[in-house]
Order: sequence, then C-alpha cells, then structure tokens
Amino acid sequence: MTENLLVEILAEELPPKALKTLGERFAAALAAFLAREGFAPEHAAATAYATPRRLAAHIVGVRSEAPDKSVAQKLMPVSVGLDAAGAPTPALLKKLAALGADASVVPRLRRENDGKIDLLFYDTVVQGAPLAEGLQKALEAALAALPVPKVMNYQLADGWTSVHFARPAHGLVALHGSRIVPVSVLGLKASGATRGHRFEASADPVAIDHADHYAALLREKGAVIASFAERRAEIVRQLADAAARAGNGLRPVEDEALLDEVTALVERPNVLVGRFAPEFLSVPQECLILTMKANQKYFPLLDAKGNLAERFLMVSNLTPADPSAIIGGNERVVRPRLADARFFFEQDRKKSLESRIPRLAQVVYHNRLGSQGARSERVASLARMLAEALGESAACAREAEQAAMLSKADLLTDMVSEFPELQGVMGRYYALNDGLPVAVADAIEDHYRPRFAGDALPRGRIGLIVALADKLETLIGFFGVGIFPSGDKDPFALRRHALGVIRLLIEGNLNLPLMPMLSAAAERFAALEFFASAGLPAVIETLSGFLYERLSGLLREEGYSAQEVEAVLSQKPQRLGEIPRRLAAVRAFSKLPEADALAAANKRVGNILKKTGAVVEPTVRVELLSETAEIALHAALADIVPRADAAFMTGDYEESLRALAALRAPIDEFFESVLVNAEAPEIRANRLGLLARLRAAMNRIADLSCLAG
Repeated sequence: MTENLLVEILAEELPPKALKTLGERFAAALAAFLAREGFAPEHAAATAYATPRRLAAHIVGVRSEAPDKSVAQKLMPVSVGLDAAGAPTPALLKKLAALGADASVVPRLRRENDGKIDLLFYDTVVQGAPLAEGLQKALEAALAALPVPKVMNYQLADGWTSVHFARPAHGLVALHGSRIVPVSVLGLKASGATRGHRFEASADPVAIDHADHYAALLREKGAVIASFAERRAEIVRQLADAAARAGNGLRPVEDEALLDEVTALVERPNVLVGRFAPEFLSVPQECLILTMKANQKYFPLLDAKGNLAERFLMVSNLTPADPSAIIGGNERVVRPRLADARFFFEQDRKKSLESRIPRLAQVVYHNRLGSQGARSERVASLARMLAEALGESAACAREAEQAAMLSKADLLTDMVSEFPELQGVMGRYYALNDGLPVAVADAIEDHYRPRFAGDALPRGRIGLIVALADKLETLIGFFGVGIFPSGDKDPFALRRHALGVIRLLIEGNLNLPLMPMLSAAAERFAALEFFASAGLPAVIETLSGFLYERLSGLLREEGYSAQEVEAVLSQKPQRLGEIPRRLAAVRAFSKLPEADALAAANKRVGNILKKTGAVVEPTVRVELLSETAEIALHAALADIVPRADAAFMTGDYEESLRALAALRAPIDEFFESVLVNAEAPEIRANRLGLLARLRAAMNRIADLSCLAG
C-alpha cells in the first residue's frame, strides 16, 4: 500500500538562526533514507515544515513495506563445496545452515566463474521490511545528521535516561495516511496528535486525521502556519501592508537574515507599527537601525530618500483584538536601547579620532604581526606610496596617509565596542565631527570595501587607495607568517581580501603593476625578523600566484572560457586593469577565420623552441635566409609587427591581434617548405631565432597557443 507520510517532532523553542536549515535537512534526510531503502520513490517529493516548536516532513508516495530484494550470496569455490560426485561437502552444508538453508537447495545453487575459478552462489529473495522498521532507522539517521549548533543533554521522566537534541522534545507524530506508524525516538512514542499555538489554538491537542491534512489542521485549529516559506511570505506581505498604512511612502529596511530569524521566532505572525521619540534621530541612523534590528528584531522604516523615520515594525506572535498593550510594551523596551546608542555617540564625540591613535598600540592585531597601531602605520605608509605611484597630488597622498592612520581608531569607541558591525561607519561620523575633509571621512568608512561579492567599491580616489593598502597589508602579513586559506577554512578572509585587491585594481582603474606593488607592501614588514627568515621574495611570489588563481576563478564566473583566461593570465600581466581588454581582444581574435590555424602554429612554434632546452633569442641574420618561405615570413614580420605593436601601444588590443591574422599564409608556407632543424648549426639557429621572433610578436597580448584545439 502506498500513502503519504507525515513525521513531526514537537519541541521547546528551537534555535532561530538555524531553524530554516534544520527543517530542510530533516525532511531531505528522511526522504533520502526512505528512498534508498525502497520505501519511497527516488527523489520523492518532500515538503519541509519548521516553526519555533516543531520540525516536520511530508513525503509523497511511501510504501507500507519495502519491496522484496533479490540477494546473491557467494558461498565458496565449487571444488570446495561439492565432491567429485557433485554431492555437498560438510563445509557447504555448514555454510547453508548458517544462512537458514539445508541440502535441499543444493540443486538450485548457481555456478559462476570470476575469471579464475568457478564459485557457488545462493540466490534468495529477502522479504521487504515493514515501514515501522524502515522509518525507525530513517528517523534515527536524520536526527543524528542534523546540523544542530549546540546539542542539549536532558533526562527523561525516568530520571536516568539521557537524550541529546537541540531542545527538549515533547511530542512525536508519525502518520502513514491515517495510520499511526509505531516508531519511537527521543524517548517519545508516535501518536496522531500535536499541539498548536501556545495561546491561540482553538483545540489542544490538535488531532491529525491524515498525513495530508497536517498543515491545514494546524492553521485552522492550531493557529500555526507550519510552512517556514509560507510564514515568511506572510510576514513580507504584512510588512508591506503595515508600511503602507504608516503613510508618507515609508518602507521597511530590507534584511534577509533578519527576516529569516523573525520567521523562526513566530508561529502565526502579526505585524504591528511602533514609534520612538523623534529626538533620537539626532543619532546616526545606522546606530539606531542596528540596535533595533540586532537587539529587538524590529524592522525600522525608511522614507523615500532612505532616511530613518521615527517608526518601526514589530512581528508579534500574538493577535489580540486590541494590540495597544503589545505596541506600548515594545515602545517602552526600545527607548532605553536608543538612549544607550545616543549616550555612546555623545560620549565618543568628546574625544577626537586622532587622540585615540596612541591606544591602538595596546590593541593586539595578531600575535606575530603586532598591534593595531603598528598595522596602521604600515597601511598609512603604503597608502602614501601608492598615491605617489599613481601620480596623485601631494595633498591627495597626505590625505590618503591620514585616512589610513585614522582608519582603525573607531575600534576604541564605545559605539563600535557595542556594535562591531559599525566599524568604519562610525569612524566617518567621528571624522566629520572632528572637522576632517569629507574625502578623508569617506575613506575611513570605505576602506573595508568591497566586503563581499557584489559590494560597492569605495566612493572616492582616496578611499580606493586606502582600501587597497589595507588589503595588501593583510595579505602580505598573513602569507608572511605562513597562514594560508585551506579548503573551506579561511578564518582571516584572505580569499575575500584577494578578490578585493583584484576588483580595486580592475574596476577602480588603479594603474599599478602587481609585482612592484606587492614588493612595496612587503617592504613594510622588513623590520620583522621572521619575515626576513621566510624570505620576502618567496612571500611575494606565493601571494602573486594566489591572486592570479583567484582572478582566474573570478573571470570564469563572469563567463570567459578556461582557454581564454589561460591565454591571458599565462602571460602574468602586471596591470590587472588591462585584463578585461585583453580578454575581449582574445575573444574577438578567436572568431577570425585564421584563428585556429594561427593558434595551432603558435603551439607548434612553442613546442619546437621548448625542445631546444635553452632560451632562443629572437634575432635573425638576414644574410642566412635562403629559402623563399623563410624570406617571405621574415618580410611579413617586418611589415606586420610594427603595425601590431603600434596598436598595442595605444591599447587597441583587438586591432593588434587582428593585424597578426595576416601572418597565417606565410606561416603555413614556412612549415610546408622549410626544415627548421637544418644540419648547418648557423642556419638552424637562425631559423629558431625567426620562430622566437614570431612567437614574441604573436604572444604579446596573450598566449594564443592556449586556444589551440
């Protein structure tokens, strides 16, 4: 018999930040186990349910018992199991007895050769297990595999038995259609009833008469929206409605993580509008928004310009006829939180950022890299050098150095101590309060950017420079002490910093050659003894390889082929800002009719030169050219390469490669008619020099041989 299956575990309030994942994993694990054991179809449709007090799964098309299985049991070699007359030996009879069989099955034993000897096999059909047995194993396996952030140990009513789960469990439902499946887990026996909303359920307990009626019955009689996704969508809808009722074009702050967390805190959401005193709006809105979101799980309201209004939305788990008590209580609770934020802000402004710098020497950055003060000095020195290398004005270089020196000072403020997420943001406010230039203040906030994929770059030139200096210092420092990303472990976010450097150089159009820039950053660590022993050149080489590797992955994600990326990056271009134009040129070149032949010829030239085992200089003695084809190739190079070089120098990489397409015919003729490895050493060396010159001309923008094949 096939029916739909429902399993629910009722517990005390589950960890909200993990609830969505727990619900999805629980349902997926149950369905996968049952499918693997033959109780459910492969890729069975499984619906996950998760509320603060329950994890549940609804699985379609589950059998009441698993299908019978054909089992082939290898016994022993024929020569061991049967005597010369074909009668079973004592060894075979003993083996069959262990399997619950006797001599009567001997005629039915199957013989099969494994390539060496003939073996005896006993083919049987094992009756399928009942659902209760399969579900019991599935439940135990699913619970053991749940990614619970912190497991609780608690005792059952007998006072002796200990149970391990995310929170104490109080109920278990297991229904196959309308029939209870007799399983037990976490000290609970399955039933057909659950509990609804703690305060608003119209029935307690809620009887579930069929697996398919679970969600509807919980909604109607239990006042619970069991589906996480439906509950989340309902909150989104109510947030929009409440914001519209608040008027003035207000909208709630968008925060997907907060939305997930609030969904995990309520079983039937009810969005209400609260207010706070307008006087608190004198505090930077980032502080107010963060304290309302982080501490109270509220959704602040913004106007059309993105400015904070003195209203907020709360998601209640209660729906009384008169919500004024709930609204009033939340308004009273939020006031001291906002007052704390105002107090921190007012106290912090009494001291300038510059006055806090000496204390950074007392803040440990890393036990092998020194203090935040030492780090700030390295970043400031590097920022000034980068500004000068970019040809910026002396004023710009000074401001970049100043912003870098002040960039970590807000770590010592009360506001950032309370809300670390505001580092940089508060630095900007305090810099403006100190009367510093806007560009310096912006750079203090923006030097953390880009913080994640898709994040905006710093808004100004100084911010770009300080952000680059900060990330380079981080990468050189940790690579220098031997700390690298490994697998999925990257505690210092070095991959993110590497991508930040790449984006700053490319999208920020910072015209800086990579290796000299890394060398300049490494020089800031020269005074540290262990860097000298590690060898700064080795650190720089390792880091440059890491950056090119991250760049390769980024470019492939953007849609470039592996061959296109390899062609450009194998040349190790120093100015990363040129790479998009080089890739575009390679892509345009690959569409030319001559592209395949030229790429193949380029690869052939590379192989010939590699076999010499030495570096071949691209020099040609004209008087040694004798074959018509080699003379023609030399003449073509003399005619075409200057035009290609001229386009290269102006940055027109597409035109440079397009000009080289005219070399196809003379190259083809050369390989048809000319023997490169001539017997005369001078002739052979001259022809190799001609090929070296050809390869140098063709591979100035990219290694075109990577496009071959």
